Amino acid sequence: MAHGAWRLIHGASAFGCVTQNQGMRILSFPEEATPRELRVQVLELQHQAWPSDGDGPAPGAPTHDPALKPLSMLLMDGGRVLSALDILSKEIVHAGQRFAAGGLSTVVTHREARGSGHGRRLATAARDMMIARNLDLGLFTCDRPHQAFYESAGWHLLPGTVVIGGTPRAPFPSDRLGFDKVTMADFFSAASRQAQASFQHTRIELYPGEHDKLW
Repeated sequence: MAHGAWRLIHGASAFGCVTQNQGMRILSFPEEATPRELRVQVLELQHQAWPSDGDGPAPGAPTHDPALKPLSMLLMDGGRVLSALDILSKEIVHAGQRFAAGGLSTVVTHREARGSGHGRRLATAARDMMIARNLDLGLFTCDRPHQAFYESAGWHLLPGTVVIGGTPRAPFPSDRLGFDKVTMADFFSAASRQAQASFQHTRIELYPGEHDKLW
């Protein structure tokens, strides 16, 4: 991993893996298996970042479409969640080839802990998790001002690339009016690295569904 002081401890969690460094640790769980007390904290962080008039999902309710196999990663300081994100994954077809793709979603850090590198550590660890899960590539969009943050975590800009979310019948492209997004990626498998050039200056049909339109 980047941040070499972090280490991966296999089998430390019944649901995933744990990494730790200087008293902090990263826990991973399938979203539906995240312990309730941690899930409550994650939802509070999400509400800080993206306030809504509604009540939002209940702690036991999923944020994401279960078909995307959401995996929650939490950066913990003792029992406190400092930062959280979800990895979503699905098979995509691009340039006549099939790839197992993952993406980052709901990346958030507690407002009192921002600026300390916690989100960067988690976004870096998410790359390692995707590799461990044998995904071919990671692929997601972010608002343009966040490009440098993801680059600092090891992700790379796909120049001129648009991700088409939603569904084939109701597409939701990342270059729609009012959006200012860029596409970030990294390529893990030999097959995806060989096809890397085909992912630039193109439109990628992600189609994660109506719920997680652009993950």
